[in-house]
Amino acid sequence: MTERTAETGRRCLAVVLAAGLGSRMKSAHPKVLHNLAGRSMLAHVLATLAEAGVDDVVVVIGPDHESMPREIAAISPHARIAIQHERLGTAHAVLAARDSLAQGYDDLLVVFADTPLIRAETFLAMRSALAEMNIAALVLGFEAQEPSGYGRLLMDGDRLIAIREERDANDEERAVTFCNGGLMALAGDRALPLLEKIGKANEQGEYYLTDIVAVARAEGQDIGVLMVPEEEVMGVNDRIQLARAENVLQRRLRDQAMRAGVTLIDPDSVTLSFDTRFGRDVVIDPFVIFGPGVSIGESVRIKGFSHLEQTEVGPRAIIGPFARLRPGAELEGDVHIGNFVEVKNAKVKAGAKINHLTYIGDADIGAGTNIGAGTITCNYDGFGKFRTEIGAGAFIGSHTALVAPVKIGDGAYVGTGSVITQDVSEDALALARGRQVEKPGWAKTFRDKHIK
Repeated sequence: MTERTAETGRRCLAVVLAAGLGSRMKSAHPKVLHNLAGRSMLAHVLATLAEAGVDDVVVVIGPDHESMPREIAAISPHARIAIQHERLGTAHAVLAARDSLAQGYDDLLVVFADTPLIRAETFLAMRSALAEMNIAALVLGFEAQEPSGYGRLLMDGDRLIAIREERDANDEERAVTFCNGGLMALAGDRALPLLEKIGKANEQGEYYLTDIVAVARAEGQDIGVLMVPEEEVMGVNDRIQLARAENVLQRRLRDQAMRAGVTLIDPDSVTLSFDTRFGRDVVIDPFVIFGPGVSIGESVRIKGFSHLEQTEVGPRAIIGPFARLRPGAELEGDVHIGNFVEVKNAKVKAGAKINHLTYIGDADIGAGTNIGAGTITCNYDGFGKFRTEIGAGAFIGSHTALVAPVKIGDGAYVGTGSVITQDVSEDALALARGRQVEKPGWAKTFRDKHIK
C-alpha cells in the first residue's frame, strides 16, 4: 500500500530512468552502477528518494541490464522494475511504467539515475510547489555557467513557454543561460494523458519528455519552474563528469563531518564514504581514505595515509600513520594501531597496542596486550582461514609468527623471533627459535677464500 508522506499528505510515485547504455563511460558495466563515495549513482538516487519519504518507486531499466535488479533490491527492496525494450527517448522510458502511472497517484516524480547529487529537500520542494501552484508539471531549472549542450528554458515572466534543445535553438535562444535540469514533477491525474500525446516528430525520431511542456500549454495547462544550484542537477555521462560529481559529493560529506565536530586538518585530501560515521572530537590527518562501513568513536586520532573500510574504531584510539584497517576489524577504546600495521577480521580489546610493521588477521587480541614489531598471525594455509587468540595483558615479542589456530594465555610472554605453533599457557614464557651458534674466525676464512 502506498504511504502518504507527512510533509504533503499526498500519494507519490517516483519513476527512476536507468535504461541508458552509457556508452561514453567506455565500460562493461551499466553507467548508473558506477560508484560515487562508495555506492552506485543509482543507489544514491534511491536512497535520496527514501529520505524524502517517497516509498513507491519504479526503476526503468534496459533489457540488457542483468546486474541492475540486484542493486535495486539491495537498496530499495520494494521498488518495482519496468523494462524499456526499445530506447526511444525519455518520455517513452517513463511510459514503460504505464501500469504504475495508472494507479492514481497525486504526484509523479521523474528522476534520472545518472543525476546522483539531487537532494531530498529538492524532491520535497518539487512536490510542495506542484500542489500549491495547481499546475500540470514542474521543471527543475538552473543558471548555467556554460550553457552549451543544455536545453534552454524559455520564459515569459514567471511562465515557462518551452524547453528548447540546443540543436533546435536559434541564436537568441542559445544566448539564454537558464537551463533545463531534466527532473520533473507531474500532477498524477494529468501525467498519463499528457505523456501519451507526446510525439516523435524530431531529428532523432524519439519521444522527448521535454515536449510535455508544449503538449500541456496546447491544452491551456501551466508548467512551473523551480530553480536549483547547477551542481545539484549535474548529470554524469563519462568518467570526467563522474570525477566532478565525486568532488562535489566529497565536499558535502567533509562539510557535514566538520559541522558535526570532526577536525579535518586538510579536508581536500581526505576521502569519505557515503556512510562514514564519526563521534565528536575526531581528528583526521591528511591523506586518509574511508571506504564503506566505517564507524569512528569519540576523540579518535587518525594519522596520515591510513586506509579504513568496514571497520569499527572505539573512543580515544590512535590509528596510523600508514595503517590499514580491513573489513571486520573491531577496535575498542584506547587501542593504538601504528605505522604499517594491517588488521583484518580481528577484535582488539581496550588498551591493546600494535604499533609497528605487523599483520593481525582472523584474531582476538586481549585488553592491554602489546604486539611487538614485525609480528604476523599466520592465518591462511592456502585453503582455509584459522584464528589466533591472545589473552589480556600478554606480550608478544618482535618478529614473532603465530601459526593459527593457536591460543596465547593471559599475561603470557612470547620471546622475540619465535615461531609459535602450539598454545601458550597463562603467565608462561614461550620461546620457539633455534639456539644461537658462533664459529670463531669463519667470516675471515670465507672472505679470504673469495677475495683474491
